[in-house]
Amino acid sequence: MFKWLGLSLLVIVLDQVSKLWVVASFSLYESIDVMPFVNLTYVHNKGAAFSFLSTAGGWQRWFFVAIASIATLILVIWLSRLKPKEKWMAVSLSLILGGAIGNLYDRVAYGYVIDFIDVYYNSYHWPVFNIADSAISIGVVMMLIDMFRGEDSTASQ
Repeated sequence: MFKWLGLSLLVIVLDQVSKLWVVASFSLYESIDVMPFVNLTYVHNKGAAFSFLSTAGGWQRWFFVAIASIATLILVIWLSRLKPKEKWMAVSLSLILGGAIGNLYDRVAYGYVIDFIDVYYNSYHWPVFNIADSAISIGVVMMLIDMFRGEDSTASQ
């Protein structure tokens, strides 16, 4: 399990270092073009995914801290109970765990999550996100793939 926690730690470190760089290099809401469909745009997200409950008045901070804390505990227990051959699921859970802790740290330390990756097409912008969000998304997609592969999927790993 420790090598998988190492992957989670790598996600946390990359997430926090990137956020510290953005805070040191940008003013709030400042945006620069990186590619024709990607900007770096520094924002604070007081809500959850897609800024859900971001204008709820402040109570949501501790609500999301509680949910992320419970999810972290569940993910660690789940990871510790995996069989050695369940590598794909271990990577999935490790990515989700690292991302959850990265955003949890922001909520506890600042009261909001620092987001900065702005993907867009023409005038449509996807909600701004960060490395932790990316790790969570990749982990969830991997988990769904694992679920759809069926029971025999661990035998080939």
